[in-house]
Amino acid sequence: MNATNPQVTVVIVSFNTRELLRECLQTVLSQGGVSLETIVVDNASRDGSVEMVRQDFPCVRVIASTTNLGFAAANNAAFAQARGRYVALLNSDAFLRPGTLARAVERMDREPEVGLSGALLVGRDGSWQPSARLFPSLLNDLINLTGLASRFPGSRLFGRVDRSWADPQEEVDTDWVPGAFSMIRRAALEAVGYFDERFFLYYEEVDLCYRMKAAGYRVAYWPELVVTHIGGESSKTLRRLSLSSSGSQLTLWRMRSALIYYRKHHPLQARPVMLAETLWHRLRMLRNRLRGGEDAQAKAAESHAVVELFRRAWNETDGGRECPARPW
Repeated sequence: MNATNPQVTVVIVSFNTRELLRECLQTVLSQGGVSLETIVVDNASRDGSVEMVRQDFPCVRVIASTTNLGFAAANNAAFAQARGRYVALLNSDAFLRPGTLARAVERMDREPEVGLSGALLVGRDGSWQPSARLFPSLLNDLINLTGLASRFPGSRLFGRVDRSWADPQEEVDTDWVPGAFSMIRRAALEAVGYFDERFFLYYEEVDLCYRMKAAGYRVAYWPELVVTHIGGESSKTLRRLSLSSSGSQLTLWRMRSALIYYRKHHPLQARPVMLAETLWHRLRMLRNRLRGGEDAQAKAAESHAVVELFRRAWNETDGGRECPARPW
């Protein structure tokens, strides 16, 4: 139920995830020990999500956009209407365990220097998901790009980006937490500003955490908060996907956002990051072409497509200086 003066405003951005959104809202509305208002921002879904929420959850406020605003702008639309002392971001494919919001409010009240906090993210099977991460950098990007992060997750060097070497039950101040769930202090959000809408998808939560820390707030990872997260459900509804598992459209969005992020916070790194990923894929393309075989040729074609996409992303953003018109 939406409270008149809520402690927490839960904001959920939805895009073609009707049944998951239903389950998500059920976990939100079953939370106890905290006063809530809930806002769903629908990014022009085609699956009846808006109608489902209005019929089955009349206490939930719906902002129905006629176009896909992207993640940042959709959340900002809700931020402008939120009345809670805290704003809880929740993906439509993420599900709260009982008491999660009450515990988050208690911790945030007790530690006023924390501007934003995150939870332990797990899959439906209880498997760990990256929940406390380091900011992007040329080194960190290369560790992920080369596969060293997944090959040596227990290494403090190669597992540094996602802290895969650490005990997930150990709470820690971190650089940023994924947007699947985060609890944001409203006063801090107003102080540092809402999401940068130049990020249509990807990097918007990284940028917000960067600004939080620059303003002197802590970004905390609290594993006593546990959120089940499926991940990638909205992206599965997108068409025009051609790059094996990731999809050309999503890859292009990721590249555009990366360039905008680097140009904004680390302008001298924008070109080296582009050149590093491009060079890696050129070498991968050459190696697989020389190997022969159907699988190797498919990998070579994928790397060729990535190189072309990065060239396109660089041109469309003028090396991260400009933002293409939305929707991307």
